[in-house]
Amino acid sequence: MSSSFLRAARRKKHAVSKGRVGIDPGTLSVAVASSKRCVLEALDEGIPDRSRRAMNPDNYMPDGTVRKGRKVWKYSHHYRVLTLRKKTLERKATAQRKQHHEALANDILSLGNDIYTEDMQYKALQRRSWETTVNSKGRYNRKKRFGKSLQNGAPAMLIQIVDRKLGYHGLVLKKVNTRTFRASQYNHITDEYVRKRLSRRHNVLNGRWVQRDLYSAFLLMNSKGDLQSADRSLCLQGYESFLVNHDRCISDLLNSNHKILSSFGLSKA
Repeated sequence: MSSSFLRAARRKKHAVSKGRVGIDPGTLSVAVASSKRCVLEALDEGIPDRSRRAMNPDNYMPDGTVRKGRKVWKYSHHYRVLTLRKKTLERKATAQRKQHHEALANDILSLGNDIYTEDMQYKALQRRSWETTVNSKGRYNRKKRFGKSLQNGAPAMLIQIVDRKLGYHGLVLKKVNTRTFRASQYNHITDEYVRKRLSRRHNVLNGRWVQRDLYSAFLLMNSKGDLQSADRSLCLQGYESFLVNHDRCISDLLNSNHKILSSFGLSKA
């Protein structure tokens, strides 16, 4: 079967709509904004495994981290069985994650064909930090960064799939310059850049609560043609429609059984 026939079949199976779409991928989640709909979704599959800790309580700190220094590990037969089972689960999880991302990519392309996202360097996020820092409790912060989260969420895989699917239609994914765009800091109403703590998961625009990731996706959707910054006129023009989609997305998420990450800044309470 020729590659051209396969591409034609894919185009027929998964139609692509016209319009702008912004994708703000996190390490474990993704936010999508379009004129039709907004999406806020967790990407991780998470496989818990506590058997090793149960067999070796003296090797762990109260917070669950492994104690420093020389240790003797005990591996029960049950643990070894779970290890083999875990490998099988990880293979299945990888396949499920790819299937999920393929379906999510199709959903994104159904919202529009002019797609914008950040030019993220995921490899850099996986590296250990060289800087030693201390938190507010006087404890040293861990130097590990986002390696595990990136493995579980695989945002790079999602972006690659979206780009591949756009390629079937002769289109490309547009990546903005993160150094100049700064979607997480820009306020299109005041036309100013304001630094925010990473822990702050929302913006307040004219007294209006807006989920931070969805707002970043909205700004990305309204990128200028040079991909250096947001087009303020487009933002002002489409903001009210975005708020309607934003509120519907948050309401649907809170009333669903979908996973809600703490990074969303939401609560079902």
